[in-house]
Amino acid sequence: MRTKFKVLNTTKHQIVTIIVAVSENQVIGKDNDLIWNLSSDLKRFKRLTSGHYIIMGRITFESFPKPLPNRTHVVITRQKNYKVPKGVLVVNSLEKAIEISKEDAQPYIIGGGEIYKQALDVADRIELTRVHDHFEGDTFFPKLDLEVWKEINNERIKKDEKHTCDFSFITYEKQKH
Repeated sequence: MRTKFKVLNTTKHQIVTIIVAVSENQVIGKDNDLIWNLSSDLKRFKRLTSGHYIIMGRITFESFPKPLPNRTHVVITRQKNYKVPKGVLVVNSLEKAIEISKEDAQPYIIGGGEIYKQALDVADRIELTRVHDHFEGDTFFPKLDLEVWKEINNERIKKDEKHTCDFSFITYEKQKH
């Protein structure tokens, strides 16, 4: 005889994570492109986001030559009938992007500037690469409120043949109030 078990309604908690590289003057890009060349930052991005949903705005998505391997792309756009390659998901809001990625325990928000502004309210963690220099740019990351965001890890890397400037990998977590 089979015993029936009642399945509890459990919700899997996501850690919604912003991942971004930001200069000292809050620049994240210019002309829809990266400004600096930091090999370790690109490797870290790949390592952290592989196997996860990556959420981005349309302009960020269009800056890629093709979808990144081993990730589920979620593109936010207001354009109706926006054409994307097979396997790329399209939604019209950050809320829908997070909802569609609910099976991933840690979806990553990868830009751009407007998406980052919206994401600060819903994110739990920020994986920030602080580029220790000032740059001209047209896209910026909002200044963090350090009453809300607590630094939990910081690793500094010096400029060398693979890196055009000094930078730090910093992890922030949102404070629970």
